[in-house]
Amino acid sequence: MHIKQLIEEHAQQAKQTVPDWVIGCFKRRSISFANGHTDTQTHVFWLQGRNLTIDLRLPIEAEQVIKKSWQDCNQQELYQRANYEGWSADSCWHNEQLSWSGGTSLQLHNRWPEPAILSRVGDCMMEASPHQTYIEDWRIKSRASGPLLSLELIDETNLDTGEVRHRGGALIINGDWAGLVLGRRTEIYLDQVGSQLRDRVMQACTDQDFLEQAFNFETSVAHGSFNEGFDILFSTQASRVGESLFALEGFEFDSEANQVIQIFQQGPEQIKRRFSIDTLEPQFAFCGTTKFHPDAKAWFDKEQDTIGRYLKALN
Repeated sequence: MHIKQLIEEHAQQAKQTVPDWVIGCFKRRSISFANGHTDTQTHVFWLQGRNLTIDLRLPIEAEQVIKKSWQDCNQQELYQRANYEGWSADSCWHNEQLSWSGGTSLQLHNRWPEPAILSRVGDCMMEASPHQTYIEDWRIKSRASGPLLSLELIDETNLDTGEVRHRGGALIINGDWAGLVLGRRTEIYLDQVGSQLRDRVMQACTDQDFLEQAFNFETSVAHGSFNEGFDILFSTQASRVGESLFALEGFEFDSEANQVIQIFQQGPEQIKRRFSIDTLEPQFAFCGTTKFHPDAKAWFDKEQDTIGRYLKALN
């Protein structure tokens, strides 16, 4: 079954949800810290379903390891890759704050432990730290109405060998943007309190078994459609950039378990993915605008000669 057929024939909406204005694909424009410094260069994407989040954070292109598998990386490149961030998690809206739990992450510790205080004006989502540590400016990328799909990966199995390749992760589609997270087959535990994945990778940079375990993780963000497929633009797996995010065919709906199954061919191997369902919605009103207060709209229209001089939508 094609994914478009799946979402149309088996549509279901999550009963609990974050507010609709939080849902979509957002790219960070800036983060400003209490010390007065601001970062506008890190590539950060946030894809939000009803109750699932995907997050990807990568350095500028000149500092990324481009088009290499981990097996071809030198020590410095392994360190760079071990500093990437990508994760998926369950999201909860409570007391006007968004918080995260569970899920799976490339990093072995939580680099962003605080909940988010969110507000939205137009295409701009502002995220504030409860302790005034930082404030982030996010801009929505999924502006046109389109499908909303949010699935949590249970596992991915090689049907030819019976081997489980990934556990945990997510697939989220926000209109013409999509994200995929594939968690590690087995968890990694830190030896020392305060150490990080990059420390373990440096300690074990000649241990091929450990490196295979460490980098058996993917977070990718793609752009496209149900008709043409979604092509990866950014990924923790550099060799995946430019490839298709996932196969559009091979989906099944398991009514007994209320799960989505996908079976597809990857090279010579047949792969099976099992997903639990957050939401399957053929049409969602993604939007780059919010409502004006009537008095504010009158002011906005009246003052267009000055405040409207250079207005434009930011891509």
